[in-house]
Amino acid sequence: MTTQITTPTTGDRVGRMTTSPEDTPPTAVPYGTPDAPRIAVRGEAHLEVDPETARIRVTVLARGKDRRTALDDLTRRNTTVLDLIKTYGEAVERLETGALSITPELKEKARNERIHAYHGRVHITAELTDFTALGELTTRLADLDLTRIDGPWWTLRPTSPAHRQARQQAVREAVQRAREYADALGTTLAALVELADIGAETPQPLRPAAPGARMRSMAAAADDTPAPLDLEPQRQRVHAQVNARFTMAPPQL
Repeated sequence: MTTQITTPTTGDRVGRMTTSPEDTPPTAVPYGTPDAPRIAVRGEAHLEVDPETARIRVTVLARGKDRRTALDDLTRRNTTVLDLIKTYGEAVERLETGALSITPELKEKARNERIHAYHGRVHITAELTDFTALGELTTRLADLDLTRIDGPWWTLRPTSPAHRQARQQAVREAVQRAREYADALGTTLAALVELADIGAETPQPLRPAAPGARMRSMAAAADDTPAPLDLEPQRQRVHAQVNARFTMAPPQL
């Protein structure tokens, strides 16, 4: 490298620096070189595991000739459902109340807006971890008046070990695939250049989870407690994908 400094005068620059060509840093080659070839592979893993939680949705209905009667009936039935679910203690991981509505029903063919009845409903969501208790609870809820049940929807927790297992298996498959390519060329892997989730640079929209079995009930009260439902948990599919790039020792072609 050579540097030239001149005395400041009118029209002169304070300093001027020149760089010799041999000091210029080499330009990075994105796809490898003959001395360091790259291998790009994809690793995938597909697992099937038992679910960890099950979610049900309970819709409580009420109907009355006037608004107050419908609201009182809805309040009473809502309390009955909540108290029943809470008796299962730690088996219930989450209990939430959703939308509530009281809707007037107009008389048909009436000349003026005369109200025939009021309809009330409230949505309750319960998430359980004990699937034996789930079968018993759904049966008891279905036995209540004007009660509808949807579900169960089987799921894994976001922190489930199955997700970690799938990711690790995908990485191992990527390494194994790269080694097989290197073996086919009579060489070996040298270094890992990049490892990335599929879509890490371009996030993909979330896909809705596939629903599990679905139940509906508008059951009338019975004298005896019905037998618990025998529910078979739906196996969950866990999928992981990674992109990996490696360098390898130059093969003898």
